[in-house]
Amino acid sequence: MKQSDKTWRDLILPVSATVADAINNLNQFAIKIVLIVNDDGVLEGTISDGDIRRALLKGLNLKSSITQAMHRNPLVVPPELSRALVMQLMVSNKIQQIPIVNKHHNVVGIHLWDSFNAAPLRSNIMVIMAGGLGTRLRPYTETCPKPLLLVGGKPILQHIIERAKLDGFTNFVIAINYLGHMIEAHMGDGSDFDVKIEYLHEDSPMGTAGALSLLKQPPEAPFVVINGDVICDIRYSELVDFHIRHDAVGTMAVRLQEWQNPFGVVKIKDLQIIGFEEKPVSRHYINAGIYVLDPSALSLLSRGEKCDMPILFKRIQDELKMTIAYPMHEPWLDVGQPDDLELANNPE
Repeated sequence: MKQSDKTWRDLILPVSATVADAINNLNQFAIKIVLIVNDDGVLEGTISDGDIRRALLKGLNLKSSITQAMHRNPLVVPPELSRALVMQLMVSNKIQQIPIVNKHHNVVGIHLWDSFNAAPLRSNIMVIMAGGLGTRLRPYTETCPKPLLLVGGKPILQHIIERAKLDGFTNFVIAINYLGHMIEAHMGDGSDFDVKIEYLHEDSPMGTAGALSLLKQPPEAPFVVINGDVICDIRYSELVDFHIRHDAVGTMAVRLQEWQNPFGVVKIKDLQIIGFEEKPVSRHYINAGIYVLDPSALSLLSRGEKCDMPILFKRIQDELKMTIAYPMHEPWLDVGQPDDLELANNPE
C-alpha cells in the first residue's frame, strides 16, 4: 500500500542536506527512512538509522554532507509492481520500506510494511470451490486434490487464503468432494493460518456454484466465491467494495484475453473478396473464476443441485437483477493443466 503524498514527501531531503537534517527527519516522522533526491527529483539514495550510526562510527559529524552517509543503491520498485511481490521483496531482503520510483527514477511514493499489515478485518466470507476432480491435471491429481498441488512450495489453497487475509478476510468456507479428506487434514480449522475455515461436503461434484446451496445459513453480507485452482493478486476488498458500490447481485471478475490469428484473414461476401486483414488480434473478456454474490442470489439455487456460476448469473439476470463485470489487470493464472502448473512454479 502506497502512503499518502504528504507522508512520502515528508521523507524527502535534498542532496545538500546534512547528517543532522537526516536525524531530525527520522526523529520527527518515525518512518525509519529518509529519501535523498537531486534537484530533478531523482532518487540518489536513502538514509536509515543504521546508515547514520555507521557514518558516525566512520568519523562523520552532524554537519557532514548527507551524501557521505547515504546508501546509494537502495532497492526500489515501479508503481505497477504487485502488492504480493512487494511483500516478498521486503521479507527476502529483511526491510520494512521500499521507495517507489517511475521510469525516470523520480520518487512517486513508498511502500511500508506496517501499512501492508493494517488492512481492516472484513466480515465478508470467502467460499473456495475445491471439490473438482482435476481431470486435466492427471497424473498429478491421481493422489492429490488439485487445490493442494504445490506452487512455490505451498498449496494453491494456501496461496488463496493468504492473499485474501492480506485484505482482512478471516472467514473461509471450502467446498470439498474429490479427496476432500486430504484438504480437511491439511487445512484443518484454519488456526494454523490464523483464520477460520469451515467445510461444505459435496456428495458428488456440484459445479462452480451448486455447493453454495449447502451453506447452513445465508451470509449476512456480500461474499466472495473463488475457484480452488486460481492464483492471482487481485485485491478482494476492492472487488467487494466495487460490487457494493454498483448495487449488484452478482459480480464476475473478468480478464481481457488476446489471441492473434497466425494467418491472414480473407473477408468474403457471397463469393466476392471484400477485404483482407493480416493476422488479426481477437480480444475477449474471459471469466476469471472469482465472484461476489449478494446473499439474495442463494434463493435461486435448489439444495443439492449441480449448477455452474454462469447459469446462476443467468438466473439473476432473468430476475432483472444487476450482474456486472469487474475487469482485472492483476497477475492471474488458472492452474488447470500441467503446463499451467509448470508455469506457476517456473514463471518467466
